[in-house]
Amino acid sequence: MAQIRAGIGGWDFAPWRETFYPKDVPIKKQLEYASTQVTSIEINGTFYRTAKPEHFASWAGKTPDDFVFSVKATRYATNRKVLAEAGESIQRFMDSGLTELGDKLGPILWQLANTKQFDPDDLEAFFKLLPAKLGKRKLQHVLDARHDSFLNEDYFKLARKYKIATVLTDSPKFPNFTELTGEFAYARLMDAQSGIGTGYTKPALKKWATQATHWQAQAKSGQVYVYFINGAKERAPAAAQHFLSLL
Repeated sequence: MAQIRAGIGGWDFAPWRETFYPKDVPIKKQLEYASTQVTSIEINGTFYRTAKPEHFASWAGKTPDDFVFSVKATRYATNRKVLAEAGESIQRFMDSGLTELGDKLGPILWQLANTKQFDPDDLEAFFKLLPAKLGKRKLQHVLDARHDSFLNEDYFKLARKYKIATVLTDSPKFPNFTELTGEFAYARLMDAQSGIGTGYTKPALKKWATQATHWQAQAKSGQVYVYFINGAKERAPAAAQHFLSLL
């Protein structure tokens, strides 16, 4: 279904007790509350440690029916010299309980190390390891390439061949891709400022909302995911909420 979703990374961040969560929302109810304020959350903890089926089932059970999670894949698959050797780690991650999210499973994010340079043969071997389906569910994969060497036509062709989306970001530290390479758009906005209540100025958020509608028109699936993910993280929920209000 064509849709622009927006949200944050995770739901347990201490400063959000001051800037986002009402005083009467206990820590155990944070996900329930957050999932009524944004339309998607990127699960980041799975990058560092393996979740269990009961974790995914619990997260699915605490969120609205139309909610969607994206899931950051394990670093053991992506933070390595030779991506082609990641098969075992990829399989272990895919078998960790993702099916428990059901229809709430959105894109799977594969974040490369900042030092990983574009190697077409190695990357193609990695793309071939990514499963097209989980059970009967078609999977959406997105690559977070963090080295400038990926900013070239050979990479774009390869990603399009395998229908792998590329993270779009405004980060001053990482390459800022502008081309869509998959059937959906996936943005991680990382340049929020602490001194602004909504992280970004309201005109800036309006520009991002306009950009998201352009991506929606360009993307084959009509699906766009926008996460306010870094920078002044304490402002991320306010940024996502204001962004959503502009759509």
